[in-house]
Amino acid sequence: MDAAIKPFDHPAAWKATDFTSKADLTVALDGRHLSALEAGLAALKSETREHARVTPEIFPLDGIADDIAAWREEVHRGRGIVMLSGFPVADIEAEDMRLMYLGFGSHFGRPTSQSPLGDLIGDVVNIGGNDKQERAYRSSRRLSLHTDRCDHLAMLCIRPAASGGLSGYASGLTAHNIMLEERPDLVEVLYRGYHHHRFGQQAPGEPLVTEERVPIFSIAEGVPSTILIRGYIDLAVQEGHVQLSDIEAEALDFLESVTEREDVKLELMMAPGELIVANNCLLLHNRSEFKDADDAARKRLLLRLWLREDGRPMSSGVQVHKGQAGIDKQDGKGTYYTPDADAS
Repeated sequence: MDAAIKPFDHPAAWKATDFTSKADLTVALDGRHLSALEAGLAALKSETREHARVTPEIFPLDGIADDIAAWREEVHRGRGIVMLSGFPVADIEAEDMRLMYLGFGSHFGRPTSQSPLGDLIGDVVNIGGNDKQERAYRSSRRLSLHTDRCDHLAMLCIRPAASGGLSGYASGLTAHNIMLEERPDLVEVLYRGYHHHRFGQQAPGEPLVTEERVPIFSIAEGVPSTILIRGYIDLAVQEGHVQLSDIEAEALDFLESVTEREDVKLELMMAPGELIVANNCLLLHNRSEFKDADDAARKRLLLRLWLREDGRPMSSGVQVHKGQAGIDKQDGKGTYYTPDADAS
């Protein structure tokens, strides 16, 4: 094995057993925070109501600048995860609440599109049930631990499910370190990476499957990154675009088994008004299967942001995977993958 591959000594290399409950991650928003958010919303609305124009400059949070800086540092350079409680999801109009959320998130990174719909705020809601041809964030099925195509991820709970829908987080750096101890022969394979299916979300002229391998673990200028979307790796194989060697499949299987260990994976149930900001370059996340209420107005709903940290060092494979602006908006295209229509 390459001698340069070493364990990560990083605050984000934590285990679930390092926390007693989600309270260890949680900061309760108080009147000062809510007043700053309300002032930021008023300033933003005086300039624009367009989601694409939201920036930290027109959503100022000067009154809580020190808190924002501390939370951002924890996400970007620390443990990689912060939960805030008390976000006013029921106290203001729905669109104002979305603008407030987007403005707040912009202080952690540049919001990017999450699908060809051009959604800067993704509605994490059950549309496709267990249909695997629907994007995962619009389904109710259990998801394996994975990363998204962004640097940082925000999730705001509006309504939980009638049952299920547990959120899980695990440190990719911890999984890397465990693999170095237990199966160092597999780690090099993960650094070499895998071709990813683009699920029909690629821009016109781009291939359906990445031509370049996307590394699961990589380091650029001393900064680590983790990328894992097993479903897209497997789909590229199932459709016959690429093949996996036995050791490539074994490396993925072992990595996933490590991330699911009880002492590694942190699980929690989000309640309305709770907001998690997580480092998608260092942590994996998932969701358990859930069942919605019969009343459509009570269906599970979380709001998701994809945030880019401009200037963060990354390898070329990571750059190809994430792009500069997430998934480009494409008129006439949605989140459902139809193999014949999307083949290229």
